[in-house]
Amino acid sequence: MRMKKPFLSLLTVVGLSVSLLAGCGNGSEIKSTTATTGGNAAASSDQVKFNFYFTGSQNVKDLWDSLEPMFEKQHPDIDVNLVYIPSGTGAEPTYDRIVAAKKAGKGSGDIDLYEDGITSVAQGTKDGIWEQLNEKDIPNLSKVNTDTMKDVDNFAVPYRSSAVVLAYDSSKISNPPTTLDELLQWIKANPEQFAYNDPSTGGSGSSFVQTLVYKDLPEEDIHNSDPAIMEKWDGGFDTLKEIGPYVYGQGIYPKKNQGTLDLLMNGEVSLIPAWSDMVLQQLNEGLLPDTIKMQQITPGFNGGPTYLMVNQESDKKEAINEFLNFVLSPEAQEVIVDKMNGFPGIELSNMSQEMQNKFDGVAEGFRTFNIGDLGTEINKRWQSDVAAK
Repeated sequence: MRMKKPFLSLLTVVGLSVSLLAGCGNGSEIKSTTATTGGNAAASSDQVKFNFYFTGSQNVKDLWDSLEPMFEKQHPDIDVNLVYIPSGTGAEPTYDRIVAAKKAGKGSGDIDLYEDGITSVAQGTKDGIWEQLNEKDIPNLSKVNTDTMKDVDNFAVPYRSSAVVLAYDSSKISNPPTTLDELLQWIKANPEQFAYNDPSTGGSGSSFVQTLVYKDLPEEDIHNSDPAIMEKWDGGFDTLKEIGPYVYGQGIYPKKNQGTLDLLMNGEVSLIPAWSDMVLQQLNEGLLPDTIKMQQITPGFNGGPTYLMVNQESDKKEAINEFLNFVLSPEAQEVIVDKMNGFPGIELSNMSQEMQNKFDGVAEGFRTFNIGDLGTEINKRWQSDVAAK
């Protein structure tokens, strides 16, 4: 497969920590062309149709364009209507539509299933718009890590994950940092050769900032949204301010995940935090030079899965549960791994032995953060304490 070579290359040299990513969209909705099989070209009168809104880059659209016909071949009585919202155009209007429809008593607002990150999971749980899920309705939920499900109180399905790693130019760096302390030392020893993006504009920069803020805090704090934890952040923000003069441009923070990748691509910096799947895809497409390698640190950068949420107001829950159960099947998860260059949503022990072998030595250090609205508070404080300096 076309992704095989760089994917295997990563797995042989990098110990990855699972992160996620995340696209955005707006009200300008583009329906994906629905592949049909088994006589599904025209929806029959007894077909159940539900609307699945998702966002992200082209690879996310390609993924669902592959999985949808696989599912409908097995379930000809269910029509999954894909509604793709291109990355970078703002996902908020879709979420707002769900909330507005609920408040107005207008049901689901024609949005039955929704894909997004942990922030939307937390906000939607607070707003009471997501359905709480269970293994009785979705048996394959039993294949998902129990701690991951506990993090979201079963209000979402973590169907895939990506890792934030260090991406570096191997022609300039022979021994990249392997711990957070080593990374901080490297940044000071190599002025303006490290960059991270504004954390409010992309997950890789956010991961770097949050990992540093929580560096010396108890492990349980990364699964706690209690505002009292904000009082423990001073040390982390002091470190972020301290390294400010040593990062790219003596304190210039690019916009979005791609902003730092562009600096690495152009040779302006030699080390950045980046999403592993973005690096792999761009290496595969020849957008990044083959001297770019990846390295995970210990403990790993924080991250988390990408989630699927069921609109509590939807009247198509039985059909949606069938779809979610399919998405968590080993068959569908192998497609997800191959197409997204990332990690499965289910535990590796449920995958084929061949797939498990691909992850030998690289699945350790799995870390997810679930700090709810505190992520927004971190971004606000970063703007005032770090960016403004």
